[in-house]
Amino acid sequence: MPQITVDYSHTLGSAFDREGFARALHTATVEIAAARPEACKTQFRRSEYTAFGYEDPEDQLHAIVHVTIGLLAGRTDETKAKLTETVLELLKKHVEDDGLVLHTSAEVRELDASYRKFER
Repeated sequence: MPQITVDYSHTLGSAFDREGFARALHTATVEIAAARPEACKTQFRRSEYTAFGYEDPEDQLHAIVHVTIGLLAGRTDETKAKLTETVLELLKKHVEDDGLVLHTSAEVRELDASYRKFER
């Protein structure tokens, strides 16, 4: 915990500084949600196909980034909101403006009580 997943459109290519974003997000998650630094884990999932509205996907004029942060229960709604707002600000800093219409979103969800993990 936290379990962080970042889904993003392939059209972003090198415009998305994933390493810088992950480092900044981990720092923010520690500061805002009282997570342990060594517990922060982020997976990036590149989507090869993104559809937007009725636009022809081959036009590739839009890009999407959605960040999901799974935390153990116990954070206030204010803490969750502050973290999601921070995620959006960090995306502004770590995704270059390359002419695409960028759609960003973030959510914090509580991990189910059945959540378990192991490390080797």
